[in-house]
Amino acid sequence: MIYGLHAVREALRAGSRPLQRLLVLRTDRQFHDLVQLAKAQGVPVHIEPPQAFDRLAPGGRHQGVIALIAAKSYDTTEQILERATARGDKPFLVLLDGVEDPHNLGAVLRTAEAAGVHGVFITERRAVGLTSVVAKVSAGALDHIAVGRVGNLIRLIQDLKKVGLWVYGVDPQAVKLHTDIDMTGPIALVLGGEGEGLRPGVLGECDDRIRIPMQGRVQSLNVSAAAAVTLFEVVRQRRRGVVPAATPTES
Repeated sequence: MIYGLHAVREALRAGSRPLQRLLVLRTDRQFHDLVQLAKAQGVPVHIEPPQAFDRLAPGGRHQGVIALIAAKSYDTTEQILERATARGDKPFLVLLDGVEDPHNLGAVLRTAEAAGVHGVFITERRAVGLTSVVAKVSAGALDHIAVGRVGNLIRLIQDLKKVGLWVYGVDPQAVKLHTDIDMTGPIALVLGGEGEGLRPGVLGECDDRIRIPMQGRVQSLNVSAAAAVTLFEVVRQRRRGVVPAATPTES
């Protein structure tokens, strides 16, 4: 189940997951395009009372729209890398270590999709899955980005390094800034979850560590804000072909 205008609209547009039913609170003009899009795809549309929405999405900001939809499938590492190669792109991945807050995961997915990330990997343990809250916060990005789920993040990092990706851990204690590293090549950025950040074992497998320079008294950002800063530095470098002074071979 997903809810919210943006999440439902993007799920219909993406067409990657079949919708079983669309529930709307009322026949309002703001739902007209959404209802027409659903009907064009053969999705049954039902007008439901407020009580039904409160029962299905208790406490959720559903905006009067709920879709009953098939669960999103997780992609394998091979599938994600093959898609990047088929597009002629250098792989650009995000690895999340123990992100437990669905709002943070949804925000990271939204940012990652906007930045052109080929895939986001989450962990099976100590982490939230692809819930309806994640879908809502992602504002539809969930249906436009590949997500992988792994049991062993360290092994994933090792596998990515074997196929030529440079892996950077975002760590407040790092010496190098995120702007000091050449991120125009095939890369994976690793970000830690709430509280603990990146585990020592995960950090130890990264090719290098990078940090975001903090100018105030607060010495770190939450994972979704850190993702926004670092991912769009990758976008900036790739668009302009900027190569910082410190390159991976010099690390």
